[in-house]
Amino acid sequence: MPIKWSPMLDTGIPVIDNQHKRIVEYINKLEHAEQHHSREEVEGVLDELVDYTLSHFAFEESLMEEAGYPFVRPHKRVHELFTRRVSDYQQRFKMGEEVAHELLQTLTAWLLNHIRSDDRDFASAVKENMQGGKKRGFFARLFG
Repeated sequence: MPIKWSPMLDTGIPVIDNQHKRIVEYINKLEHAEQHHSREEVEGVLDELVDYTLSHFAFEESLMEEAGYPFVRPHKRVHELFTRRVSDYQQRFKMGEEVAHELLQTLTAWLLNHIRSDDRDFASAVKENMQGGKKRGFFARLFG
């Protein structure tokens, strides 16, 4: 069943929320490809999802660092572990294994949990920084 975006998933940071929505779109595309047994489509969506997620993580981490979020290192570690896990799925897929269904379950559970807990934790620090509560860095000027 496709993921439907809910306001409960909003962090209150529009640029991050839009990126999360895009990741949800990729997950839903992956589900569509898996249901239609299109290995080529699964491969394309998987590659796009991995690339986009890596850039999203880097962006999110830069916002946390600029805001002085004290738990940026553990958050980065969570991102690294997840990236490694998805890379393993990607390699298994390239070796011919059917991983789409298992990957979908992992992505859906991880993303929803990550947004609701880990990302919500840094949101207030980043929002405060973007609104000028701390030093006005690049992202604060760009998105604030």
